[in-house]
Amino acid sequence: MTYQGFKGLFGGFVLFAAVPLGATESAPAGLPHAPASTISAESFGQLPFMEAPKLSPDGTRIATKLAIKGQQRLAIIPLDKTQHIAMIDPGASDINGWSWVNNDWLIAKIGSTSLVEGDSWYLRRTLSISADGKTMHMLGKDDAAQSADDVLWIAQDGSPHVRIALQTSIYSSQPGFWPEVRDYDVTTGRSTLVQRPVETVMDWYADPAGTVRLGMGYEDASRSYRLLYRDSATQSFRTVSRARGRDADLGNTPAVFLPEPGKALGFDDADGFNALYPLDLATLKTGPKLFGVPGYDIGNVITGDGGSRLVGVRYTDTHARTHWFDPKLADVQAKIDAAVGTRTAEIVSWSRDFSVLMVWVGGADRPGAYYEYRPEEGVMHLFATLNDALGTAAYGPVSTIHYKARDGLDIAAVLTVPRGKPAKNLPLILMPHGGPFARDDESWDWWAQFLASRGYAVLQPNYRGSSGYGGDFTKKGRGQWGLAMQDDLTDAVKWAADSGLADAKRVCIVGGSYGGYAAFRAAGRDAAVYRCAVSYAGVADMPAMLRYDGAFLNGGRAKDYFRDQAPDLKAVSPVYDAAHFAMPILILHGKKDTVVPVAQSRSMVARLKAAGKPYRYVEQPLGDHHFSREADRVQFLTELEAFLKENNPA
Repeated sequence: MTYQGFKGLFGGFVLFAAVPLGATESAPAGLPHAPASTISAESFGQLPFMEAPKLSPDGTRIATKLAIKGQQRLAIIPLDKTQHIAMIDPGASDINGWSWVNNDWLIAKIGSTSLVEGDSWYLRRTLSISADGKTMHMLGKDDAAQSADDVLWIAQDGSPHVRIALQTSIYSSQPGFWPEVRDYDVTTGRSTLVQRPVETVMDWYADPAGTVRLGMGYEDASRSYRLLYRDSATQSFRTVSRARGRDADLGNTPAVFLPEPGKALGFDDADGFNALYPLDLATLKTGPKLFGVPGYDIGNVITGDGGSRLVGVRYTDTHARTHWFDPKLADVQAKIDAAVGTRTAEIVSWSRDFSVLMVWVGGADRPGAYYEYRPEEGVMHLFATLNDALGTAAYGPVSTIHYKARDGLDIAAVLTVPRGKPAKNLPLILMPHGGPFARDDESWDWWAQFLASRGYAVLQPNYRGSSGYGGDFTKKGRGQWGLAMQDDLTDAVKWAADSGLADAKRVCIVGGSYGGYAAFRAAGRDAAVYRCAVSYAGVADMPAMLRYDGAFLNGGRAKDYFRDQAPDLKAVSPVYDAAHFAMPILILHGKKDTVVPVAQSRSMVARLKAAGKPYRYVEQPLGDHHFSREADRVQFLTELEAFLKENNPA
């Protein structure tokens, strides 16, 4: 039985047609640097005007997310008539991704939090939209349960077909709880069944022809995994790999199905770092390494021809880069790199014949702009700046430094300093990233640049447990929340003081999510290091987070994760250490945060109040975990500036 309560949800989409495209002019690249202290919090807090523009296959339109008056919209823009935009207002829903199906249709992934049988659920859907913006269909609107946005395949022959895996029931006792795969005609919303559900299989994968070839099953009670595979649609699935336990590993799995029978490409970290290898599907064994980066994990692959051809590989060393296997794109990249000098250029989208490209040009010291580029013409045409208030000028210089932790571990950190000011004896903001399985790199960071504009040096350590530096580095963070991971942060402050960069008496810690946790932890543990702390959406009570995440699907796996983060979760939970907080703290949290619930900060505030400790708490009624609203970004920067001016003035 399908849960009928989902009907009527996601009904708030509104179309705005023929809206003029603003914010496409920027200051000339040679504009003198504006005095940083005169730039407002509102300027730094602007949402990026344009996000992830994607060209239609014929290169005549782009689909992108635009920020209009502080709110995000999905926009379809004809390149020859940019004044005629079709804009879709998602209402209360999130826009989570979009892709072209053919020249006339695209799909968008959307999501929204709704009450389902008394509980708050995040529901995911796929919307098909005509290129003129006049027609929309909610795919699976009468059948979908919680998740219906797993797009496995998009036809490459111009036909209006996609294949999507979706749940049709919210009840785990029913077959529809496990996703089926359906082929949708995006012009009508009608579908046909391609793959029936298989118990425990939540993830399906299709090859470039649309054949469902791979399924991954997981059973939470026993922490058991299995990998199902078949060579063709005429065969039955067979189990090719099994694994069990917290550290279960199914072995090598395909990232790209190649046209040759039985051949694929896959990731492996056999030499300690994630790299790309050819993969034999009969044996799941890899051949000689195809591409890797010494000292770093590679990221995602870029494919063409519907996913059957390797075009490039994204990776990050000190900043994001692309290694192009396609010779045309490699040649274009080389020419653009030579033209932009010290700035960074990234080819973000292209037409099917590579005759039209969208290129982002910017850097860690500037938000940058998108350009339309036609290789035959050889001229970059400005399409849109990301921040009209900041333009394309350069702001705080950014570099990567290395320091040694107390146990000798080498740690990389991103350093941003005020422009035009000697990097000596500066007030310091230590800013750990969230995750913690994530990393910072030399890319535009609106928090760091705002702080640098106010006179602070900002240091962002990629502490042990961060991603991107190989499996061993990540594993060193296991069991070290609030312990060695926290020591890595204080060791970063020591490096900054010993090097002469920072005044050791003027240091504050600022962070969000896990970084907010680190700020909480520092407030109770490291009074000799920091003058003040700022936590945005921080974790305060790890046992409570274990219960929260453990209540979701496959919660046993989530509970295992939290149990692995420290020998004693309560001992490293700041909420139980409020009596030892020895510095002023600013706490901010969005009420609509579904990643770290607002109850985490509320409980921390209650304990601080009971202990008589100084704090300021700001709760953002419409705020989420990701600063999706411009008003919340600006409020955060305004509160941060006022707090630092009082407790650690620059």
